[in-house]
Amino acid sequence: MTVWFHPACAAYKRPEPLLQALVETPANVPDRESLERAARASLAHRRLPRIDGAERSPGAQAKCRSCREPIARGSWRIRLVFYEEGRFVPGGFVHLDCRKAYFETDDVLDRVLHFGRDLSADEREELRRACGAASI
Repeated sequence: MTVWFHPACAAYKRPEPLLQALVETPANVPDRESLERAARASLAHRRLPRIDGAERSPGAQAKCRSCREPIARGSWRIRLVFYEEGRFVPGGFVHLDCRKAYFETDDVLDRVLHFGRDLSADEREELRRACGAASI
């Protein structure tokens, strides 16, 4: 089965095939350096490809995959997915403040915003501030 990705999505979610394709293509690829940088970061930090955006927790039932504590209603949480058999499967959530411990890097905001297409401009700005306040 062939699965297609936008170049940035491939860099974030499927870094190995993207890097291989970049090596094999003689064509001039727009933003090649940033794609390679994002893909290499995904390879260096094995959990980064799991990021699937962020949202406010609608309840207090979900537990953080990092600290195992409940995620309070109304607090920011990072959505996780796992790539299995050609599709993405929901994988839980991580507290925004647990991101460094879980992903082993603070450099997650671009990915969170990239996959957070449903966030309004105000929510994006609020998330940026929340990440800055929590040392991104």
